[in-house]
Amino acid sequence: MIDVTRQISAVRRQVGSRVLEAGEARVVTISQTYDTEIEDLWDACTNPERIPRWFLPISGDLRLHGRYQLQGNAGGRIERCDPPKGYAATWEYGGDISWIEVRLTAEPGGGARFELEHIAHVDDRWEEFGPGALGVGWDLGLVGLAIHLSSAQAVDPQEAEAWVASDQGRRFMELSSLGWYEADVAAGADQARAKAAADQVMAAYTAPAAEASSEL
Repeated sequence: MIDVTRQISAVRRQVGSRVLEAGEARVVTISQTYDTEIEDLWDACTNPERIPRWFLPISGDLRLHGRYQLQGNAGGRIERCDPPKGYAATWEYGGDISWIEVRLTAEPGGGARFELEHIAHVDDRWEEFGPGALGVGWDLGLVGLAIHLSSAQAVDPQEAEAWVASDQGRRFMELSSLGWYEADVAAGADQARAKAAADQVMAAYTAPAAEASSEL
């Protein structure tokens, strides 16, 4: 389906923090540069006909202040829209609310860069799973985007599901979890706690009954 090592290496991962009115929050940032124009990348990320070709079926009003719903996953409200540079939205899932910010930039040497920040309150789930609870799912999302942009084809959902359950898919999630562990430690997390959280994420994503999504 995709070269696992190459895809993992192509992605940048960062962990940071932010103070919100409601308290402390963590920021998970993931980015990748694609061989396409920024206008095409914008269309792939905002066109309701293209989003399901690499991510999930989506419904709703995809414009400023409109609400969206990803099938079987998060929904929310679009809070900012600045085509083709980016957008911001709430990410409402399982009774919790967090926020995503997407930034698109044209690279000087060619191509366009996708960068996503996911901002979430520090809670028991973060303490248990760390940044991989968000990051591994977004890593999987960027796999779909890479395949779609490089082939101009839709990712077959059944093939994607089979790949996630394969040895190659498991290896991908191991390397993704390791990448988020390294980003967590680079941000100042205790190594032992970060490793325990990464192990928990890996166990959750590879359990027999687990279904990968962009959030645990």
